[in-house]
Amino acid sequence: MIEISPSFIKLSLRHLFMAIMLLAAVAAAGLFWADSSNAQTAVPVSPSSIFRIGERLSYTISFGKIPDAGYAETHVISRGKLSGKDAVEVRGKIRTQDVASAAFFLFDEARTTFAAPDTGLPLYITTSSRDSVVPKETIANYLAQPTSNFDLLTLIFKLREAGGAGTFPVFEDEQLYTATLVPGTTEKIRTDAGDFETVLSTVQSDYFAAHGIKEFRINFSADEHKIPVQVRFKWAKGDIKATLTSISMPEPELPSPTPTPQPTATPKTKATPNPSPTPPEYIDNQPLLPELGFQLGEVLKYRINLGDKLVGTLILNARERKLFEKADSLLLTATATGNSPGDFSGSAAVQVDPETLTPSKIESKSTSLMPGLSQTVVFDKRTGAVTFDAAKPIDSPVGTHTFLSLIYAMRSFNLKPSKDLANPVNDTRVAVFWESKSYVFTLRPSNPTEITINGEKASAQLITIKTDNKDLDGLGLKVWLATESRIPLRFSAGPYQADLVSQSSNIRR
Repeated sequence: MIEISPSFIKLSLRHLFMAIMLLAAVAAAGLFWADSSNAQTAVPVSPSSIFRIGERLSYTISFGKIPDAGYAETHVISRGKLSGKDAVEVRGKIRTQDVASAAFFLFDEARTTFAAPDTGLPLYITTSSRDSVVPKETIANYLAQPTSNFDLLTLIFKLREAGGAGTFPVFEDEQLYTATLVPGTTEKIRTDAGDFETVLSTVQSDYFAAHGIKEFRINFSADEHKIPVQVRFKWAKGDIKATLTSISMPEPELPSPTPTPQPTATPKTKATPNPSPTPPEYIDNQPLLPELGFQLGEVLKYRINLGDKLVGTLILNARERKLFEKADSLLLTATATGNSPGDFSGSAAVQVDPETLTPSKIESKSTSLMPGLSQTVVFDKRTGAVTFDAAKPIDSPVGTHTFLSLIYAMRSFNLKPSKDLANPVNDTRVAVFWESKSYVFTLRPSNPTEITINGEKASAQLITIKTDNKDLDGLGLKVWLATESRIPLRFSAGPYQADLVSQSSNIRR
């Protein structure tokens, strides 16, 4: 296994996912060119070209055991002039879904590429990344000084044009690499977009070797279109696969010929349309996925100590699964009760997606130590925008968590400790909203060890949390997860420690 640094892992996976998106993009961008002034009725320039302006391709990405880790979509926009040069504009976006965003890292990126139709080489590339708190945009401009190297998008275009075989230069990450494709066996691939006879090509590149990628394979459709139907490769954290799920290809609007007069047909009686099926009735409190690591109705009670003094209790509850604002939702609650008026008290209730645990709304109240946490926060799961206290929405990565949803989500995370503590490649990064902004929390797992809970020994894994918030990091946030059940056995923040007292269930049917 290749050992690489956390920052290099993020860079690697960024380009792995981007490679998938660009593989998809070529199916939309590849072998056709049309005039942007006639985008709605554009036809291919050559008889052998089959793709059209306006085409969209969609892919679903699986990551390890997560079947719906992300998605990619491409859209061919137009052909026109860019600084006097003939160019085709292609847009693509790719985004990790909630579980993958939480278990590995957030990825939300879009790319617009303008390519020269005669050479296939890039002219101008803009890449927008929203996988951190601050959006980032990068630009590669080859208009004044043309390049002789392909980027990932134009490389795959060239591979399609070459029939999935050959050796080509590619420039990414400010470095020059080569990529070689060797076609091999035929395979039949069944996807949501249909059944395809494909030719399997193996890709070899020093770019992949540098990023820890192995066995990179592409299934091109065996027809003249050579659509990338499926992409697969192996990586240290798990196998990655992108599969075509839909193709939207508009038909050209051809002028209607002058109709030949026809005798009027005898009117026919219209058949009574079949009634639409009634949507299935929603059932409250359906069981949760076993992969989440906890069951609906679970109640965890903790004893909170300040040093040796008992100061209160904390209760976590996966309370109920019902419709919330017309969407299937799981309600998670936390209630802290102090033993005396001077001790802390407060509560929080967050509505989350029952499968991914990403929040849609949280209401929190605090009456003593942290009065500023009494607020209502709404999360836009489509755009990532966060609205709180009637203020203007702020940008945030898609899949941003709250503290409470993170406590439950981390129970399903892949938190294996790194073999070399000086090289923590298995750190997990999660976006979390706190007070008035989003932070990227880093979860650092340790090897399991024994701790004492209620006078009994228990095997637990320490998870240390870094937040990039000076006040929170000053508390030294830690969580101990049971090695087998993944139940949080202990929390600590500053001088406070909460130990699990009991586990029960109050499931409501």
